[in-house]
Amino acid sequence: MKLTLRVWRQRNAEEPGAMATYEVDGISADMSFLEMLDTLNEELTLAGDEPVAFDHDCREGICGACSLVINGDAHGPERTTTCQLHMRSFADGDTIDIEPWRASAFPVIKDLVVDRSSFDRIIQSGGYISAATGAAPDAHATPVPKPDADFAFEHAECIGCGACVAACPNGSAMLFTSAKVNHLNVLPQGAPERETRVLDMVAQMDDEGFGGCTLTGECATACPKGIPLPSIAAMNKEWLRATRKVRR
Repeated sequence: MKLTLRVWRQRNAEEPGAMATYEVDGISADMSFLEMLDTLNEELTLAGDEPVAFDHDCREGICGACSLVINGDAHGPERTTTCQLHMRSFADGDTIDIEPWRASAFPVIKDLVVDRSSFDRIIQSGGYISAATGAAPDAHATPVPKPDADFAFEHAECIGCGACVAACPNGSAMLFTSAKVNHLNVLPQGAPERETRVLDMVAQMDDEGFGGCTLTGECATACPKGIPLPSIAAMNKEWLRATRKVRR
C-alpha cells in the first residue's frame, strides 16, 4: 500500500503546530496503525529528519496510551484502540489525517503527544477505597451480588484512553469519570467514600476544564471498551444523592 499521511507536527506546547505531509510506501495491510507510524519514523530518521512523537505502550489494547484522532475519528474508523487498528481498514492510495486528542484539558506536549494528567488528578481525588493494612482478605470474605459485580466489572474496563473526551463536541470527561465512580460505588468496598468520591471527582473534573455533557452519545460510540452511555446517568444519580445527603 502507498499512503499519503497528513500529520500534526508541533515542536512544543508553546509553539503553534501545523499539518505536515508525508508519503509512505510498502505498507502491509496486516500492519497495525502504530507499526505504520514506526515505518514512517524509520524513513524520517534515515533522512535526517525528526521522527513523529506519539504515545504508545503495551500495543495490546489494554493501556490506553495510543491516543490519536485519525481522519476525524478518535482511534480511527474501527471501534478499537489505535494499536489494534490495522491498515486493512484503509485502501491503497488513501490520504490519512493524523492529529492528537483535540481538547483544551489535554494540551499538546509535542506532535501527537498530549498531557492527560488531568485524568490522573480526577482519579487521585476519589478513585480509591479505604482498606485496612495487613494480609489480603479471602476472596469470599465480602459477598457481592452478581448484578453488582457485573456492573462494576463493566465500568472497570475503562482504560482511561481519553477517546470519549476527544470525540465529545464539548470535550466532556463525563463518561470517563462516571466509569471510575460507578466501578467503586456499587461495591461494598467502596461504600465508605461513596458520597465524597462522586462529589470530589466531579468537582475535580470541572476544575480541570473539561466541557459539560449534553448527552450527544459520541463518547460511548468512540469508547473502545464499550462503556455504556447510561453510565453517566448512573453517576448523576449518585451525585444528586450525595449532594442531598451533604446538605442535611
